Amino acid sequence: MLKKRYISNGEICKVTFILPSEIEAKSASVAGDFNNWSKDATPMQQLKDGTWKVEVNLEAGREIQYRYLVNGSEWHNDWEADKYAAHPYGGENSVVVT
Repeated sequence: MLKKRYISNGEICKVTFILPSEIEAKSASVAGDFNNWSKDATPMQQLKDGTWKVEVNLEAGREIQYRYLVNGSEWHNDWEADKYAAHPYGGENSVVVT
C-alpha cells in the first residue's frame, strides 16, 4: 500500500510504503530505483498492528520501480501499486508514480 504527500512546493513526494500484516514477516525492507535496489538501505519498521512501514522522500514527477524484501529472501510486489512494469528476470516490479 502507498500513501503520498507532496512537500517542497510539489518537488518532493513523501511516499509511505506499507506492507500488510497478512505477509508474515520477521524482517522487511523496500528496494527499488530510489536506493539502487539495496536490500539493506531502506528497512521497514513493524507496527503494533503487524503492518510494516517506512517513509521515503522521492523526486516528484517520476515513475519509480520497487519491491518488498521479506525475511531477507522473499520478494513481494505491492498489491496496491500505482502500476506494474516488467523486469528482465521474467516478472514484474511495482511502480509508484510520484
